[in-house]
Amino acid sequence: MEELVRVHVGASIMEGEIVKARLEADGVPALLRGEGTGPYRMGPVEVWVPADMELHARIVLDQDHPSVDADEER
Repeated sequence: MEELVRVHVGASIMEGEIVKARLEADGVPALLRGEGTGPYRMGPVEVWVPADMELHARIVLDQDHPSVDADEER
């Protein structure tokens, strides 16, 4: 079995599905896990990718949501 790493935690299944779709569109296979994937579809969702694709996934996600440095806000 291939090792997986968590690259994102979302507040809802919708957020998880959007992140998963974005990664898959860029060639990164993704898997959703968490409470939001259960029968009631509520709660946090984790997005997991193969360990060897982690860097690529983080680059893709950072392009969509770049982190803001506190010094840049001033």
